Amino acid sequence: MFEFVLVVALGLCGGLAVGFQSPMAGSMGNRIGGAAGSFILHLSGTIASLALLIARGGENIHQWRSLPWYMLCSGVFGLVLILTLSQTVPRLGAASAITLVVVGQLIGGMIIDQFGLFDVAVRTVDLQRILAVVLLLAGAYLMVR
Repeated sequence: MFEFVLVVALGLCGGLAVGFQSPMAGSMGNRIGGAAGSFILHLSGTIASLALLIARGGENIHQWRSLPWYMLCSGVFGLVLILTLSQTVPRLGAASAITLVVVGQLIGGMIIDQFGLFDVAVRTVDLQRILAVVLLLAGAYLMVR
């Protein structure tokens, strides 16, 4: 039970990180341009990741060549996110923009689960999960309107 609570807490921390990063990145992109904001965001993330990688003894970085090509291109999604936030945060506000990002993430996650993409265990879409998406979309509508 403790492990489950810890995993849920970690997930919430990740959500808080996205919640704070999103309006900051959106505002930065609005001020200096989406690509420039994405560059700064990814550069600072690269520096922080490098420091953590060094602290962890390099982990398995030497095996990067064994990764599928699409994993090496996954940073493109960060660019898409920053460009999206630079347009949605100033127009809709932080909460609405984050709501749309989270709903998009959950729908994407369900697609990934359904087909077991990227080595994720298959978790089929059932009526309960469809109802959850409908409720999320209703909540997003209420948040954005």
